[in-house]
Amino acid sequence: MQSVESIIHARWVIPVEPDNAVLEYHSIIIDDGLIKAILPTEQAKIQFESHFTHNRPDHAVFPGLINAHTHAAMSLLRGLADDMPLMQWLQEHIWPAEAKWVNPDFVADGTRLAVAEMLRGGITCFADMYYFPDMVAHVCGECHMRVCAGMIVIDFPTVWAQNADEYINKGIRFHDEVKNNPLVHTVFTPHAPYTVSDEPLRRIAILADELDVPIHIHVHETADEVRQSIEQCGKRPLRRLMDLNMLTPRLMAVHMTDLQESEIQTLATAGANVIHCPESNLKLASGFCPVHKLQTAGVNVALGTDGAASNNDLNMFGEMRTAALLGKGIAGDASALPAYTVLRMATLNAAKALGIDELTGSLKAGKAADIVAVNLNSIETKPFYDPISQLVYATGRDKVSDVWVAGKHVLNHRVLTTVDEGELIRSTAAWQLKIRENA
Repeated sequence: MQSVESIIHARWVIPVEPDNAVLEYHSIIIDDGLIKAILPTEQAKIQFESHFTHNRPDHAVFPGLINAHTHAAMSLLRGLADDMPLMQWLQEHIWPAEAKWVNPDFVADGTRLAVAEMLRGGITCFADMYYFPDMVAHVCGECHMRVCAGMIVIDFPTVWAQNADEYINKGIRFHDEVKNNPLVHTVFTPHAPYTVSDEPLRRIAILADELDVPIHIHVHETADEVRQSIEQCGKRPLRRLMDLNMLTPRLMAVHMTDLQESEIQTLATAGANVIHCPESNLKLASGFCPVHKLQTAGVNVALGTDGAASNNDLNMFGEMRTAALLGKGIAGDASALPAYTVLRMATLNAAKALGIDELTGSLKAGKAADIVAVNLNSIETKPFYDPISQLVYATGRDKVSDVWVAGKHVLNHRVLTTVDEGELIRSTAAWQLKIRENA
C-alpha cells in the first residue's frame, strides 16, 4: 500500500471536470497538498493508507468555491448603510467611513472576519479589491486561505497612496514580495473607469502583460455610469477600455449590468471574463447582467459576492441559487443557467478568470487539494436524486462540514482550525463599538 497524507471517502465526488460528472462512493487521495488520485472507495482502501482518513458517508465533495469579487475588509462595515442606490451609498456613507477608519489594523481585522465567514461557507479562494494588500496576504497566510490580492489603483488620494503612480508602484512592489507564496496571487484592481483616468489604465494594461496577471475592474455597474461616461468621454466605458488596450483575456469585468448586443459579442471576441454579482446588484438596484446571453456568445462568466457592506454576506451558495433563478427570469427560459453551469461559474470559471485554473477550480489529479464537503443528510436536503441540484437549489452554507485548502484541513466538522473564533468575535465587537459611536 502507498502511504499518503490524507484520504477523503465520500458518498459523492463532484469534480466539475468533466461536465456534470458525479462519482458515487469515491475517494480523494491527498499528498503534499495536491490531489494524487480520485478513485472508487473500495479500490482506494486497497491501494492507499493515510495519516488522516476522513469518512464522509453522507456528503457531496466538490472543488472549493471561488469568490471572484470581494472587498474583504469591508466586512467591518456590514449593515452600516442599506437600501439606497450605488452612488449615494458610496459618496455619502462608504467613502467617508473608509476615510475615517481604514488603516492596516482595519484591513487585517476585517479581512480575518471575511476569511472566517468564507471558509465556513465553503470558499477556498477569493479575489480581493482593497487597500493594504500586504495585510490581506498576511491574514490569508495565517488562516491558510488562497487569495488573489488586488493591486488597487484610484486617481484620488487615500490612506494607501496619494496618486495613481504611487498606487501602481506599491502594487508592483507587493507583487514582487509575494510572487513565491503558493497561496497568494496578484491581480491589478483599478477601481472603475469613473475613478481611474486614461494614463494609469494604459499603464496597467502594459504591466499586466509584463507581470502576467489579470485586471479586475468594476465596469458598466449601472446605467447611470454608462450615461456619465458618454457625457464626459463621448463613449461607453467598455469602448474606452477597448481603446486603452484593456479588452483582452486578462480582463475581469465586474457587474456588467448594462450591455448592448454588440458589446456582448465584443467581449466574446476579446476572450474577456465577466464577474456576476447578482445579490449586490439586486440590493443596490444596479441592473441585471445578461448572463445567459453572455454564455451563449461564449463569454466566461464567474460569480462573486461583492463586499459584505453591499450584499450583506459572503455566501456563494446564496449567489449560486440567486444567479440560477435570476438568470432564468431574465432570459425567459427555464433551461437557462442549470445547476451544473452555476456550480462551474463558482469554481472552474472563476479559476479561469483569475488565471489559476491549472491550480484549482476542479478536482483533478495534480491540482491543489482545495476541497469542500457538504452534508446532505438532513431534512432540508432529502430526498436526493441529483446532488448537483441539491447544492445549488436546496443546500445552504450551514451544511458545509469540512474545508481543505492546499490539503490543510481548515474547517473540521464546522470548527475553524486556523482562526481563533473567540478572539475574532471580540475584535469585531470592538470595531463595531468604535464605528457606531462615531458614525
